[in-house]
Amino acid sequence: MNFGLSEEQEMIVETVRAFVETEIYPHENDVERSGIVPPELGDEIRRKCIDLGFYACNFPEEVGGAGLDHLTFTLVERELGRGSLGLTVFFGRPSGILMACEGEQRERYLLPAVRGEKIDALAITEPDAGSDMRGMKCAARRDGGDFVLNGTKHFISHADVADFVIVFAATGEEETPKGIKKKITAFLVDRGTPGFEILKGYDSVSHRGYHNSTLSFTDCRIPEAQVLGEVHRGFEIANQWLYGTRLTVAATCVGRARRVFDMTLPYAAERKQFGKPIGANQGVSFKLADMITEIDAADWLTLAAAWQVDAGRPADRQIASAKLYASEMLARVTDEAIQIFGGMGLMDDLPLARFWRDARVERIWDGTSEIQRHIISCDLLRPLGA
Repeated sequence: MNFGLSEEQEMIVETVRAFVETEIYPHENDVERSGIVPPELGDEIRRKCIDLGFYACNFPEEVGGAGLDHLTFTLVERELGRGSLGLTVFFGRPSGILMACEGEQRERYLLPAVRGEKIDALAITEPDAGSDMRGMKCAARRDGGDFVLNGTKHFISHADVADFVIVFAATGEEETPKGIKKKITAFLVDRGTPGFEILKGYDSVSHRGYHNSTLSFTDCRIPEAQVLGEVHRGFEIANQWLYGTRLTVAATCVGRARRVFDMTLPYAAERKQFGKPIGANQGVSFKLADMITEIDAADWLTLAAAWQVDAGRPADRQIASAKLYASEMLARVTDEAIQIFGGMGLMDDLPLARFWRDARVERIWDGTSEIQRHIISCDLLRPLGA
């Protein structure tokens, strides 16, 4: 077993980390205080990322991406996780399901997204449909050659800066072994389409500057040509997308935890109480030992899951395990870091309180910890007929 990175991967890690430290870190405090990323700053980050050759690095070369494999892309996401999400979103990783675009859709949506000319957002979650995707009430009915969409979506990340949205809506029903379930279809909907409004979402304690929006659809007419994939097959497309984003969440959690640890270790070695460094006390040193052990474990679990995907092997359980463990690890590490820093850890002068708050949402979005445990347990029990 070879756990080392290739020379190219080492270079990519160093390049992305340097980008985050020089282009993201200096703006984090301003974004944290204001909750806003100035449009010109977002455009500047996107332009520099394009110049660096990393924009849409998760897409294959044949459509203009860098063609990174899953493992290398996970390394990129791990380094981006060190920075404020409100800023790193402009680094540019369009939704992978845009590869389902066909014909004219490729020219209108896929290729502009890969080139950084358009930004996409995904709209799945609703007030009454989160983990239960098939319970969504946002529905689209056929009307001639169009679909007419009505309903509401919320918690839609970065829709406020998106040029178009990939919307999932119910388009029928089907009988399943678990009863009647809704058929789901994905649609490409442009900002400014009549009947489509992007409204301010909720104020969140996590990831300030990275906004969520509420989307409202009122008799919004969408040509059938803007169906992404096949009618009634949106559930399969969504699952394929979530497959990758959960790996991203795991990776960013590892990156953020390492940044927290990199602040905490030297502090424990330098801060003195009762005439000696606080790190000389087992009450602190054992915390450090547990923190780095958990970070390393989450890191290897995440990279192993990415390797599994690249090897063409089933990886649902491995990805769920990585997302579950890394997101819960980040909560523990940030909490222990604040405990080591004491009262200062909660002051705005340090970013630890921000990391602590940001960590909380990671156990919820892209599939809650409970959903991940469900995936893992089903994978274990299904072969036994349970």
